[in-house]
Amino acid sequence: MRKRKRMDSSTLAADPSEETGTLQLKREVGLISAVSLIAGTMIGSGIFMSPEWVLYYMGSPAGSLLIWAVCGLLVMFGALSYAELGTLIKESGGDYIYILRNFGSLPAFLFAYTSVIVVRPASVAGVSLSFAEYAVAPFYQGCSSPPVVVKCTAASCVLLLTIINCLNVRLATAIMNIFTAAKLLVLLVIVIGGIVLLINGQTQSFQDAFQDTTTGVGPVGMAFYQGLWSYDGWNNLNFVTEELRKPEVNLPRAVMIAIPLVTCLYLLVNVSYFAALTPSELLSSGAVAISWGNKVLGSWVWVISLSVALSSFGSANGTFFSGGRVCYVASREGHMPDILSMVHVRCLTPSPALIFTSAMSLIMIIPGNFSSIVNFFSFTAWLFYGTNIAGLLYLKIKKPELPRSYKVPIIIPIIVLIASVYLVLAPIIDQPQIEFLYVVLFILSGIIIYFPLVRYKHHPKCLQRVTLHLQLLLEVAPTAENLK
Repeated sequence: MRKRKRMDSSTLAADPSEETGTLQLKREVGLISAVSLIAGTMIGSGIFMSPEWVLYYMGSPAGSLLIWAVCGLLVMFGALSYAELGTLIKESGGDYIYILRNFGSLPAFLFAYTSVIVVRPASVAGVSLSFAEYAVAPFYQGCSSPPVVVKCTAASCVLLLTIINCLNVRLATAIMNIFTAAKLLVLLVIVIGGIVLLINGQTQSFQDAFQDTTTGVGPVGMAFYQGLWSYDGWNNLNFVTEELRKPEVNLPRAVMIAIPLVTCLYLLVNVSYFAALTPSELLSSGAVAISWGNKVLGSWVWVISLSVALSSFGSANGTFFSGGRVCYVASREGHMPDILSMVHVRCLTPSPALIFTSAMSLIMIIPGNFSSIVNFFSFTAWLFYGTNIAGLLYLKIKKPELPRSYKVPIIIPIIVLIASVYLVLAPIIDQPQIEFLYVVLFILSGIIIYFPLVRYKHHPKCLQRVTLHLQLLLEVAPTAENLK
């Protein structure tokens, strides 16, 4: 681990792409790929699985639709706030680099420690397990799929994504573009099916639509968690800023295209679900999209099953693509072993960081509990989102002179900060669970690692030798950013 470079106000506005060097990541992500990265990661398994749980916590169709709309608005506000952060701090790493520049080394390390070890791998594992469940379902009709088969399929998905992302950035983004187009097509099929049902008078679910709506603080917070899981990925573009062409233009533009598109589709898809299924049918459905397909498509329901599997694969690809960059940037800043900050000398991809993310994701697949992964991820994610929004407010108030190509009205990050505090505290206050304490203790346990290894740099003597051997084995070298 290296000594972290010193940062000041001028660093905040620096653009790494303008610095010279012999080896660095290439700017391969254009506007279309940027929109695909955001939309393609957001549209995963969530929209096909979470509607059941949103309805469960809210108690009524109208309450459920309201949660989906507010989730989309909140995510839009958050993404616009992150767009300003991305044009201020033009470095890859997303949440990690923003915490580092605004709050210092220790908070940034705690984020990297939590994200690299648990949160990002858990997200990849969760989406991969969803892909596996739908991919193997046709082979086990009439019975549940064996857990071993599901987990092995999920592991194969992770390994395939590792190979794709290690080989070529352009290949990974091309796959994102193709899968995003396919996902949008599937959602349009569901939307059109819903419109036909509504025209034919299937409106029973919308009569007394607000009846039995839950208003408790805790249940509403849990409904938000399930809805926001489906929107996860809204800030993924901020993790690859250094690989984005014209980030000062394409970052806010991609956000303004992708998120409203996804929000509208999610609302229309939920309306279609309620047109085809009664609330009781939806609540008893293990897979909402399949139940919808059985009623609307009949023998063609396999198209939905295949589409959900492909959608989950595409989302996992986007999550994996951005997740490896957190590990890469954290290592570059001296918070992880040096080998993780190196790139392949020919492919120009951060292959050691991607391989490490893959290994952690494979470990996360072993327990294989989807709902626990969702709850853990949502809790930690909004804790750090709120931290970064607070950092943006600090920069807007204390450092207004910093050059900005894009500015968001200050009321927007204030709303997101209030929502973040609510999403973190509401479930804990309303329904305290020991799991939340475990999360906090895990985050704080990073302090034990930070001081000896990062602050005082007491490293094993063999670490440098191991790093050199891994460099030769993986054919990787430090980037221009590392050599400064």
